[in-house]
Amino acid sequence: MNWAGLYGILSGVNRHSTGIGRIWLSVVFIFRIMVLVVAAESVWGDEKSSFTCNTQQPGCNSVCYDHFFPISHIRLWALQLIIVSTPALLVAMHVAHLQHQEKRVLRMTGHDDPKELADVKKHKIRISGTLWWTYTLSVIFRIIFEAAFMYIFYLIYPGYAMIRLVKCSAYPCPNTVDCFVSRPTEKTIFTVFMLSASGVCIVLNVAEVFFLIAKACTRRSQRHGDSYRDKEHRQNEMNTLLVGDIKRTPGSQEKTELCTTS
Repeated sequence: MNWAGLYGILSGVNRHSTGIGRIWLSVVFIFRIMVLVVAAESVWGDEKSSFTCNTQQPGCNSVCYDHFFPISHIRLWALQLIIVSTPALLVAMHVAHLQHQEKRVLRMTGHDDPKELADVKKHKIRISGTLWWTYTLSVIFRIIFEAAFMYIFYLIYPGYAMIRLVKCSAYPCPNTVDCFVSRPTEKTIFTVFMLSASGVCIVLNVAEVFFLIAKACTRRSQRHGDSYRDKEHRQNEMNTLLVGDIKRTPGSQEKTELCTTS
């Protein structure tokens, strides 16, 4: 699988993400994809050929292996990483749409310089407005997908531990036979490590959601405070103008003179 293409797409989104989002991407590629490509694939590379049963019945090994291991760890982890990274594509498309709109505005205002239009892609877009909703929803979907895959792993492999010995009586096995899994301890260690990395990613995503909400609330309170100060400033200006008009009114001056003579 070409993980470099996925990294290129996510790196483009990474420029516009928060600090926590950049940490999440680093954890995904260093502690999950690199471990999966460099080490885990070699550990599970011979899993079917090394799965042996104490019988010579043709087809028994294959049937028993399919019964106890319906999907390979490697393929399930690869599917997990792809699906978990998919919500980031929504953010990438939204950012591309905003950049297209910015280029359109530049062309309408007479800024047709190709260099200036090319620099639009280098600008960091602020996570606010509709982009805030897209980014926040993408993080929430990442949490849901990560949790769903951890639950699927638990259903397939209870306790997340690799089985050492299984007893199989499925057809065409002549009777209940014993089947043995190669390197169960090593596979258990890799399984626990990968699932721990997935748990760390869930924690980072939850922290990022709270960070986005707190940042949005802070911006809203600042806008509310600025609007209140602007309203108060306009009111003070109106009061100053009214006082000045009263002082310049002739009738008011005559009234003040009568009051002083009396």
